[in-house]
Amino acid sequence: MGILSIATKIFGNIIEKNEKLFAPLKDTFQRADIKMPFATYVSLIFLLSFLSFICAFPLSFLIFTLFQRGTLPAIFYSFFTALLSSILIFFIGYFYPIQKISSRRRNIEVNLPFVIIHMGALVEAGLPPYQMFKLISTFEEYGEIAKEFRKIVRNIEQFGLDPLTAIKEVASRCPSDELQQLLMGFVVTTESGGNIRLYLKTVGEQTLFEYRKRRERYIRTLDMLSELYTGIVISAPLFLVAMLAIMNMIQPTIGGWTIKDLAWLGTYILVPSLNIIFLLFLFTREVEI
Repeated sequence: MGILSIATKIFGNIIEKNEKLFAPLKDTFQRADIKMPFATYVSLIFLLSFLSFICAFPLSFLIFTLFQRGTLPAIFYSFFTALLSSILIFFIGYFYPIQKISSRRRNIEVNLPFVIIHMGALVEAGLPPYQMFKLISTFEEYGEIAKEFRKIVRNIEQFGLDPLTAIKEVASRCPSDELQQLLMGFVVTTESGGNIRLYLKTVGEQTLFEYRKRRERYIRTLDMLSELYTGIVISAPLFLVAMLAIMNMIQPTIGGWTIKDLAWLGTYILVPSLNIIFLLFLFTREVEI
């Protein structure tokens, strides 16, 4: 039995009976396009949070015992650490769909100018909307846009919807406002008998201009982060080591912690954590070329 089955068996009924409590998460979950039932996903969050507490408590107790803390303080610190770990896992799972939506949105907005140019070329060649979306959906280079277009093709071929209705249905759940506006504009222009080729050309030029501006902002952000990284992650630890060495000659303990313990925490916990934080921040800010 897999972990998803175990999670669903333990928490599934509780989640389904109290689904209204998770209404905001459900809307986000659907837009994130995560390939599992909603109740299973929430059950998995609760199971991982519980397992995190179970694993973190004895591990934390062992670590605090090695630092020769008293038994009662070690139990207190271990319980607090395990509880914090459990809460952290829960919030990571709860906000993961938001991060997934953000990631999909970035991928769409990066590829959208080139997709619009491609769409314009296909319309000029005389392809009907259905054939155009089906052809573009085969290009994996277009990432999330190709996935959204495959949904349009699925709605037409498997569910029997007409092309414009299929486009509207996909646009209503699209994670990117820009792609949503493109699809709805395509529908409105088609229904009103407008010039699709002119519409795609106009929107394509505007989207390409916005893409160039985002790239410039991203490059400026990287310049700023490189300076912060040099100051915080490279220079600050060197200053901290020198300061601890001087303090060790004056007073070997601070608040019950030895200078050696503080140096160990700074070297193996603080500095790696700062690097991880910078990497995560860069990942969230990254715009793929």
